[in-house]
Amino acid sequence: MPVSISGTNGITNATWTTAGRPASPVTGQMGYNTTTAQVEVYNATYNSWVNVGTSGVTYSATYLIVAGGAGGGGAYDTPGGGGGAGGLLTSSTTLYFGATYTVTVGAGGAGGTSLAGPDYGNRGTNGSNSVLSGTGLTTITSTGGGGGGAYNTILTGANGGSGGGGSYTGAGGTGTSGQGNNGGLGSTGTNQGAGGGGGASAVGANGSASAGGNGGAGTASSITGSSVTYAGGGGGSVYNGGTPGSGGAGGGGAGVLNGTGTSGTANTGGGGGGTGSSIGSLAARTGGAGGSGVVILSVPTANYTGTTTGSPTITTSGSNTIIKFTASGTYTA
Repeated sequence: MPVSISGTNGITNATWTTAGRPASPVTGQMGYNTTTAQVEVYNATYNSWVNVGTSGVTYSATYLIVAGGAGGGGAYDTPGGGGGAGGLLTSSTTLYFGATYTVTVGAGGAGGTSLAGPDYGNRGTNGSNSVLSGTGLTTITSTGGGGGGAYNTILTGANGGSGGGGSYTGAGGTGTSGQGNNGGLGSTGTNQGAGGGGGASAVGANGSASAGGNGGAGTASSITGSSVTYAGGGGGSVYNGGTPGSGGAGGGGAGVLNGTGTSGTANTGGGGGGTGSSIGSLAARTGGAGGSGVVILSVPTANYTGTTTGSPTITTSGSNTIIKFTASGTYTA
């Protein structure tokens, strides 16, 4: 609709939707956005449409970005290490009015499967990264967790946001600085306890002669208005008896003996638990899958536009609106 001027009715602005904004706008170009129900003006300095009446062209937002947790190690008459938790990043950033911010939520990694024949297993699969990107900010990437090690294939845990636990003589994987911690070391003792996966706040415990290592603890966040713990590591398994390791607080799955490892909790980035078996038990065993990640934005309610894709959960806490993405999507500031 073009601009119209009437002595009786005043000025009627051009109208468009967010998707149908002018393709080549210039500074000062103004119109009514029917998607946001706001009059907006284009500012070329910030490559952004700004709602008329807002104070400035930016506002501050707090974020929590957790990547997918890794799968625990698989087993065939052997022990597997716990999966590392997905990397966790939390801080604040600046959003530009009218800019669209893209959210990618990382998937959890698959648990390792056994190989044919005794004494063989596969390392768990790393989790996928979670990402926040858009105008005016350096892309923020949380790194997927590292897979748990497996006996007689790749003994070491994989590197990741937090490292996977090692199996037998294998070392734990290395965590990413500022995002997570290392996995635990595997043991050569009687029950060959595998190491636990690292968590956001603590390393995975080493395995021992009689027990698998516990997964490292995650980190608590109150960004939603209540305290929730994210990114716990998976527990390591054992061989022919002993005690499997427990999952770390924050969605980490427990290690098991003679079964499928416990999966990490969805949308916490928890690592999956490793699996092990009794001597002579040649049934195939699979490590627990890692939990998917999550991305949460907290913005002042006075600035919240309501323009999103991907069906995030919207809640409020005090003077802020909380946008919780459990799957990929966008937010237009």
